[in-house]
Amino acid sequence: MSDTAEAAVAHEGDMDEGRRDFLYMATGAMGAVGLVAAVWPFVDTMNPAADTLALASTEVDLALIEVGQSITVVWRGKPTFIRRRTEAEIEAARAVPLGDLKDPEADAGRVKEGEDQWLVLVGVCTHLGCIPLGQKSGDSRGDFGGWFCPCHGSHYDTSGRIRKGPAPTNLPVPPYEFLTDTRIKIG
Repeated sequence: MSDTAEAAVAHEGDMDEGRRDFLYMATGAMGAVGLVAAVWPFVDTMNPAADTLALASTEVDLALIEVGQSITVVWRGKPTFIRRRTEAEIEAARAVPLGDLKDPEADAGRVKEGEDQWLVLVGVCTHLGCIPLGQKSGDSRGDFGGWFCPCHGSHYDTSGRIRKGPAPTNLPVPPYEFLTDTRIKIG
C-alpha cells in the first residue's frame, strides 16, 4: 500500500472517530432532555395546588370593626378570630399574673406592639379541635370574658389564654402583619 493510500485510510479513521464522538454526545444530550421531560410532570405534582396557595394568606379590612366587636374569617380552612378589644379587656388581660396561667404567656407577646386593641387568634380549641363560643354578642364567653368551649369546658381569657378546663395550651396566634392602619394580612 502506498503512503498516500495509508494516509487516506488514517484520515478516514479520524473522521469516523470524530463522527462517532459527535453521535455519542448528541445521543446523550437527547437522552438527558428526554429524561427531564419525562420526570418534570412528576416533580411538578409535588407543588401545592392553586386552591391551597390561595388560602395561604388572607387580607382583612379592619375599618368596619367596632371596639368590643369580633369577627371570624377563614385562614387555611380554619376559623380565625379577630377581636377589637376594649380598654377593659386589655387591662384584664395584662393584669393576670403569669403564675396563674396553665400555659404562661404575657398579653404583650400575643399582640403586635402598639396595636394592643387587635387580637388575632386561630379559633380552634387546643383540647379536641372544637370551635369556642364568644364571637357573637349573645355567646357565652366563659368565666374570664374571652371564649368558652362548651364541648369540654375550656375557658379562655381576653387574650385567648387557657384559664380553666382540659385544653393544654392557649389559642394559637397566627402569623400576621399590618399592611395599613386598617388592613392586616394573615399568613
